[in-house]
Amino acid sequence: MAGTPPPFAKFEWIIAWRYLRARRADGGVSVMTWISLVGITLAVFALIATLAVRSGFRTEFVDTILGANAHVTVYNPVTVTETGQTSRTMTDYAEKAAAIGAVPGVTRAAPLVKGQVMANFRNSNSGVLVYGIAESDLLGIPRVAQTENYEGDISRFSDGVAIGSGVARELGLMIGDRITLISPNGVKTAFGTSPRVNAYEVVYIFTAGRYDIDRTRVYMPFEEAQSYFNKEGVADELEVMVTDAERIDALLPAIIEAGGPDTLVWTWRDSSGAFLRALDIEDNVMFIILSILVLIASMNIISGLIMLVKNKGRDIGILRTMGLTEGSIMRVFFICGASTGLIGTLCGVGLGCLFVIYIDPIFSAVNYVSGGGVWDPSIRGIYNLPAQLRAEDVASAVVLSLFLSFVVTLFPARRAARMNPVEALRYE
Repeated sequence: MAGTPPPFAKFEWIIAWRYLRARRADGGVSVMTWISLVGITLAVFALIATLAVRSGFRTEFVDTILGANAHVTVYNPVTVTETGQTSRTMTDYAEKAAAIGAVPGVTRAAPLVKGQVMANFRNSNSGVLVYGIAESDLLGIPRVAQTENYEGDISRFSDGVAIGSGVARELGLMIGDRITLISPNGVKTAFGTSPRVNAYEVVYIFTAGRYDIDRTRVYMPFEEAQSYFNKEGVADELEVMVTDAERIDALLPAIIEAGGPDTLVWTWRDSSGAFLRALDIEDNVMFIILSILVLIASMNIISGLIMLVKNKGRDIGILRTMGLTEGSIMRVFFICGASTGLIGTLCGVGLGCLFVIYIDPIFSAVNYVSGGGVWDPSIRGIYNLPAQLRAEDVASAVVLSLFLSFVVTLFPARRAARMNPVEALRYE
């Protein structure tokens, strides 16, 4: 006596394949099945493209934060001077910088002098934020000193100032031009404080990749900044860089201990944490919404498969009388429905990956057709639409699509398996 065939035997695949490739006039795959195939393809494509753009945006945003800003800012608490003025300046900045720089995991601790001033060139004016920093410390800022888009020679930093490309564009500056900086808190005289007006040669123009940085930031030699802002012998804060910014919380106790009892810290997570949390929430919401789209596309499989079962009722009755079990019938129609989900998922993955790989020319074409201005860096903060294709994002989209497709296929496949062969052949 022959043994029972194993599940998903060869003949089950042959029958399912014949049903899938049969013409509609012969009771083959219906239009609803093609609609579900296209729907799953587009839903998976949209899911992968959205996840890739969100991942790329977050990566680019974090990279610009860590590449052009302090991982940890160290400053003093507010003190009141003899004249009644408040101040956060630190006089022992060199000792603190050396002590914090010796902490394991810290790559650099640089004293800074900061101030807001008015920048002028010819008839153009703009507010800028001046950072007074030593040349050796400026060279350690990746998005400034190691950027691919720059003009000038950063080795001449001691002879002038370095400005962001947005500042240069706003004021019409080029390398060799002299930018005028006007500070309201300038020279102290017997009649009060008069504005300080100094002109500096532009020796270096950088593009950090963040609009708000390139549009407002000017770097000045540390000693010159101390003199310009009337802060001789003091610094406003320390800019601390670490090897692993994602683990910054673990380094804070050692940094605070090295800085002394009056040390206050402000990490990059503190300054941008709300925005990053908003991105995480948006990622979760978008994944849920697009998952619903995948589910809707998968539900169309039920309609197509029910129509296929109805058209193949006579065949089901004949196969049952020939000895096929309910399990075999169920697996035949499960293969038909699952194949739609599988093919749609693979097509969606292919389209999604191609979209991410060629997102720059696609976005350029969209920008050209729309007449430009689709992406405003002053609003978005970065200059282009980033996308990062991650294996875990693709895997999550594939698993979700296949799971939903297989689950919804079980119901019509079970209905076909439970069909009574006598009822199926009664009118034949």
